[in-house]
Amino acid sequence: MTDELPLAGRVAAVTGAANGLGATEATALAAAGARLVLNDLPGAALDGVAEKIRADGGEAVVCPGDVAEWSTGEALLHRALESFGGLDILVNNAGVLRDRMVFAMSEREWDTVIRVHLRGHFVTTRFATAYWRERSKATGAPVYARIVNTSSEAFLLGSAGQPNYAAAKGGIVALTLSTARGCARYGVRANAICPRARTAMTGELMGPAPQGPDPMAPERVAPLVTALAGPAGERITGEVFVVHSDVVAVLGPPTVRAAFHAPAGQWSAAELGAALAPAFTSDPPRPGFVCEETLPLAPGTFGEQS
Repeated sequence: MTDELPLAGRVAAVTGAANGLGATEATALAAAGARLVLNDLPGAALDGVAEKIRADGGEAVVCPGDVAEWSTGEALLHRALESFGGLDILVNNAGVLRDRMVFAMSEREWDTVIRVHLRGHFVTTRFATAYWRERSKATGAPVYARIVNTSSEAFLLGSAGQPNYAAAKGGIVALTLSTARGCARYGVRANAICPRARTAMTGELMGPAPQGPDPMAPERVAPLVTALAGPAGERITGEVFVVHSDVVAVLGPPTVRAAFHAPAGQWSAAELGAALAPAFTSDPPRPGFVCEETLPLAPGTFGEQS
């Protein structure tokens, strides 16, 4: 590693790092000069990612454990401090799927997905931001701090067979925005990505990879994570990106589609019903608070400033 690398000397923690997106992102961060603390459930896969990074000339240690456990969040920060003397970057990627329609979903299927995705993102964020806040207060200046969270277009589209996953991913966006607002003064930059990537978790949904280059390969997502984690991320916070193939799209905030004002300062139910009726005429009704604009995103459809 050389000082010319954008992340030289930085320390990054990556959850869900044993395979798929997490492993690819960790490898890319290491190639950019970061020293890595890798988290996932214990196993040869996690150790293998660390070994690969070290074989390529990088530095990596593992911190296995359930990311939703409070003790794992504590251990992840402690491992970073013990091994490398600090923490600069947190990439949250750990997740699971338990797909089922809402009327057939079990309590366990709901709790498992919410726990791993949403609580898992919170636990690591809680310890990282507390550390950065303490350092900022001690030095009297903002610190270098980056968070990249992993959401999904499922929350934008209301995926019918994934109520647990969609809810968790929507919660992750809200957590990201709250973190960006609440921790900006300490130097924290927090953003969320909605990746499309062919991994072990999504393989059944996306099908087999094509022959030749795969536009949905995890390697297509890693450059955005590396950029947000690096110097280029200094002025980017509280944003949500859709990323896949050669597309990186920045989502805009929700807009107010219509506003209704009571004629006498206070609505009655009958008056409000009459006012709303002309605005909602689809029969059968269809969900209106969705963002289907992301669906047509395809390679080559967006330019530099689109």
